[in-house]
Amino acid sequence: MTNSAIIAIAAAIAIAISTLGPAIGQGMTAKAAMESIARQPDSAKDIRSTLIISLALMEALTIYGLLIAFMLVSKIA
Repeated sequence: MTNSAIIAIAAAIAIAISTLGPAIGQGMTAKAAMESIARQPDSAKDIRSTLIISLALMEALTIYGLLIAFMLVSKIA
């Protein structure tokens, strides 16, 4: 296998792993937030704003994985 192929596989693995973890975390967080809103509809505004901030922080992990994949792919060319 050539170096280019190994780097391409590493980029694909970086994207896959950095997407899998935050996706599971975001699903669990959204589920918990919906359950909390169902229990206490009066505090929906506070829960929703906290949810959006936490989802944005989790999404940053995926963006870091994408950045690493771009850096790896740029080494091929």
